[in-house]
Amino acid sequence: MPNSQEPKQGYLMDDQTQNLTPIPQLEDSSYEPSNKLRGKIALITGGDSGIGAATALLFAKEGADIVLVHYQSDQDAQKIADKILKIGRRVLVLAGDIADEGFIKKITAETSQKFGHVDILVNNAGEQHVHEHFLDIPMSEVTRIFKTNVIGMFMLTKAIFPLFREGGSIINTTSITAYAGSPVLVDYSASKGAILSFTRSLAQNEDILEKKIRVNAVAPGPIWTPLIPATFTSEQLKTWGKSNALKRPGQPYEVAPSYLFLATNASEYVTGQTIHVNGGEIVNG
Repeated sequence: MPNSQEPKQGYLMDDQTQNLTPIPQLEDSSYEPSNKLRGKIALITGGDSGIGAATALLFAKEGADIVLVHYQSDQDAQKIADKILKIGRRVLVLAGDIADEGFIKKITAETSQKFGHVDILVNNAGEQHVHEHFLDIPMSEVTRIFKTNVIGMFMLTKAIFPLFREGGSIINTTSITAYAGSPVLVDYSASKGAILSFTRSLAQNEDILEKKIRVNAVAPGPIWTPLIPATFTSEQLKTWGKSNALKRPGQPYEVAPSYLFLATNASEYVTGQTIHVNGGEIVNG
């Protein structure tokens, strides 16, 4: 969302994490790292909270330096950056609108200047809004969601591509809604379907294959992040995330290992695929 506009429901705002009850769990206290990403540079969008923050922290623990991209300058991003520094890794924090081509150029230039290259790109920034009735969805919102969720991802991937070293990994965040749909998240679900198709198509592209870059996705189900209470009403949250086999929503730290797997050599024969992290809901595709 451009900074000149007022925040809208469904987009992550400054410092939302600290106001959540319960606080999303970003880290697994029992986790023992093993340098799986030693010497790697990872760029993560939406890295100030939720899945992006959990992934950034996990990657840092595994030895990666981080480019942390988020929407606005806020305390959440600084807290994650401070944790990364405490782990002993370098971090570059960049605040701006992923749908702004000028900001994409800034990300590329500053990443190149600080690190010189990229090994891993996690396209995770996202926006959603709930509408019970299809006819209530304003077209301005549809345009905005696709700019944030799809076009911004497309622009960044294209801009960062020349910085990739051979054998890198691109990981996109799609959603269970790309497969199952959602009657109250029609435009969001459509954008996540586009990300799924982008992932499968890019994985087969000649330019990608020449650099031996793998392209995959993670499709989270109900994960407790700041985006959820910013989107759903308190009444809707009473049953949210409880219809899967495990009968509960997941935590960000429970999703992050899927990104780690796709970022490491453990998945060197995996490309064009999607990992489903949804508590046991069976989806087709």
